[in-house]
Amino acid sequence: MKTRLILFVVILVSLLAGRSPQQATADELSAVVTQRVHPVLVRNEHNALFRLTINAGAPFVQLRAVTVSLEGTDDHRDIDSLQLFFAGENGEFNSAMPFGDALRPVDQNVVVRGHARLRKGENHFWLSCRLAANARLSHWVDATCRAIDTSAGRIEPTDRTDGLRKRIGIALRKHYDDGVHTYRIPALATTPRGTLLCVYDMRRRKGRDLQEDIDIGLSRSTDGGQTWEPQQVIMDQGTYGGKPQELNGVSDPGIIVDPATGEIFCFAVWMVGKEGKHQWSEDGSEPGFEIGKSAQMLMVRSRDDGLTWSAPQNMTRTWKKKEWILYVPSPQQGIALRDGTLVMPTQGRDAEDREFSNLLISRDHGAHWTVSRPASLDNSESQAVQLGDGSIMMNMRTETGQKFRTVAVTRDLGQTWVPHATNRKGLIEPNCNGSLYRFDFQQKGRDRYVLLFANPHSQTGRDHHSIQVSFDDGLHWPKENRILLDAFRGAGYPSLSRVDEKHVGIVYEGSQSHLVFQKIAIEELLQGDTP
Repeated sequence: MKTRLILFVVILVSLLAGRSPQQATADELSAVVTQRVHPVLVRNEHNALFRLTINAGAPFVQLRAVTVSLEGTDDHRDIDSLQLFFAGENGEFNSAMPFGDALRPVDQNVVVRGHARLRKGENHFWLSCRLAANARLSHWVDATCRAIDTSAGRIEPTDRTDGLRKRIGIALRKHYDDGVHTYRIPALATTPRGTLLCVYDMRRRKGRDLQEDIDIGLSRSTDGGQTWEPQQVIMDQGTYGGKPQELNGVSDPGIIVDPATGEIFCFAVWMVGKEGKHQWSEDGSEPGFEIGKSAQMLMVRSRDDGLTWSAPQNMTRTWKKKEWILYVPSPQQGIALRDGTLVMPTQGRDAEDREFSNLLISRDHGAHWTVSRPASLDNSESQAVQLGDGSIMMNMRTETGQKFRTVAVTRDLGQTWVPHATNRKGLIEPNCNGSLYRFDFQQKGRDRYVLLFANPHSQTGRDHHSIQVSFDDGLHWPKENRILLDAFRGAGYPSLSRVDEKHVGIVYEGSQSHLVFQKIAIEELLQGDTP
């Protein structure tokens, strides 16, 4: 009875105003399009392109069609389908309530037809796309709304973020791919044949770190990241010592490629027992070498471009100092110096339980390795590059609560270190792993290089996943050369590596997938550079 009375009052008011309830006018409607910075990913069923907010000043308006423009999209054939979804009152994306059917675009204009009653006030819709399996990683997608057809007439929305194109990438690893709950901690490397190798944590049961059932996985691409082979498991300690899988976890892989021999080395930390513990806190690892007490450093090798791998070799007694509580790889890519010396970043906890970063070094192509002195204390995950004068720069995660990167330089393979001019005051961070990479290229017949740095460019959270460029060995990182890949919250942990002479690849833990791969043209990063 109450509902009928309300409806009667609405009808009566409408009639007194000289119109029926269905005769709202277009003047009582307005609409706004907003877009967000994040990649659109091959293998994702849904990729949000824009949010359409229709404000209805009167009830009983029917939405009949939405005209979408793909102007700004490099190739509409990269899009397998488009679909519009009603978002509900909170305006956040969900795919529970579609408006109309999913459509495959045949040109730059798509009309999505359906039927929906608009509430008085704001009504939120999202346009989503599914990409074709062969969508090109060098392409961009752009979409906006050009017109809205309703029972009250046609209106043209305002796009507040017009021209905000979205870069295509690949959801390299997703939640429950191959039955694995969580993928984390990627490290990317490139072999002399141009093969891309990405190693990472396969956290099988849950998202938490060690101690858990974690193995080291590998994804391999031979076409510049456009497609990836089925993942391999290259480290799995099974039920060693009679302990179950969840008490035999292997985590935090680091990888280095010898360009002279093509041999690939992958390192990881192994814990046995220690239920409920973590190697970075309290007695999750202990001084000495004993399996089950001290976390162990494992190494595997490949001599066939990453196709097959050796059994794990335990290097703890060879490399770790007995008094150290922990010695493990940094989950990044190592480098080869110009003279062939292999340099792998590592990290640990010293006898006083202070975190440190240092180097693992081989001058004979991996036959023997030595361990450097710590570059700095109160820092951990790091990556190294060789500068123009032959010195080595280490860029490190700071663990003291400061929100700036620790940066140090050595000229004697880590026997002595000096702070860099930007140490703990140049590059910001939210306390997270970052990636430093030297990219060599030719420009106008000259050999050149730049330093690239990737991390969540924030001091408040792991968001604004970005790449920055330095033209002067890390002294300055111009704002105009910084590109934003993903503005939203992820776990970070980026890793950069060369794809070819014109592109750099990055794997990171972004907002759209556990592990995201994207390919970036070096020319884009160099915009505005005048050599």
